[in-house]
Amino acid sequence: MLIIQSVDRALRILDLFDEFEQEIKITDISEKMQLHKSTVHSLLQTLKHRGYIEQNPENGKYRLGMKLFERGNLVIRRLDLRTVSKKYLIELSVKSGNTVHLVILDGKEGIYIDKVEGTSATILYSRIGRRIPVHCSAVGKALMANKSSKELQEVLKDYDYVQQTPNTITDEKLFLTELEKVKENGYAIDKEENEPGITCIAVPIWDHTGTVIAAMSMSQHSASLDQEKIQRTVEMLKDASVKISRELGYNMHLPIK
Repeated sequence: MLIIQSVDRALRILDLFDEFEQEIKITDISEKMQLHKSTVHSLLQTLKHRGYIEQNPENGKYRLGMKLFERGNLVIRRLDLRTVSKKYLIELSVKSGNTVHLVILDGKEGIYIDKVEGTSATILYSRIGRRIPVHCSAVGKALMANKSSKELQEVLKDYDYVQQTPNTITDEKLFLTELEKVKENGYAIDKEENEPGITCIAVPIWDHTGTVIAAMSMSQHSASLDQEKIQRTVEMLKDASVKISRELGYNMHLPIK
């Protein structure tokens, strides 16, 4: 396994801090790391520049920075999301017999963080930890639809609209038009845009700030779907989404972000 020495050393420095040693002098860090003081100083300055380390101006000692708190909260929020959502994913899957997914946005892609297999499983593509393009998936559209123009520009800059099936949207203008429709309707749908023969319907999930932090979807055989069944699926998903969002602290009167 390839280990990048400088990265490994920086992470080892972060590991030195705990509830017993919240602030450490550079000479002690140098001794614990068995590295020259000048090398440690360079590593600390880099970590300090990125916000992962702070220096106490009163005593010169180093301590963990707020950036770690920010990143840690993202992990905690994700774990809370899975815990809260699980019972609703199971309930939806049992009620419908279909596979239900929980997906978050990671960079320019969605990533499956949970999945409950239905008794009549239809989708082959998904597995926990796998990534999915945002332009051709219902979950991707649901995750993107409530983003600001600036956020959309950041995600879609140099985005590769790979054609997965003949139904895949491959044009940015058409994709943005689709997102407007998703925002207006409150749900997203991909009709065999990511996997032939499979239609997926998704809804967003909000956190306590009114921000969309995840999407929940249900996958079904396209041949078995009609408009009435689509509407029933949308209603089930929306009902579960509201319950999950409320458990995560979302007030439905908050403006959506």
